[in-house]
Amino acid sequence: MRLNFKNLKDTPLNLMRKAGYSFVGKNQRTGEEGYQRRLSSGDYPKFHAFVKRDEDFVFVNLHLDQKKPSYHGVRAHSGEYEENEILQKEAEIIRKVFNSDI
Repeated sequence: MRLNFKNLKDTPLNLMRKAGYSFVGKNQRTGEEGYQRRLSSGDYPKFHAFVKRDEDFVFVNLHLDQKKPSYHGVRAHSGEYEENEILQKEAEIIRKVFNSDI
């Protein structure tokens, strides 16, 4: 699920933290920052977001990782990328934080 924002009043890092996400790293090739929000004490399931800034715009690509990769050496996993009720609710939380004046 993709979210778009313009003219933010704070940095994406601070806003994602306010939404409950932890920074996990930056892809030096693409410039995307990775964030995650765990839904339990284990590693999975978790919301995973990639954030990219382009001038006045910030793009958030959100999905839900259901479990870790099944095969050694393979990065693919069971993830939900299409819009559904769970992702819509999480996207609304992110929208409220990013659009707030706090």
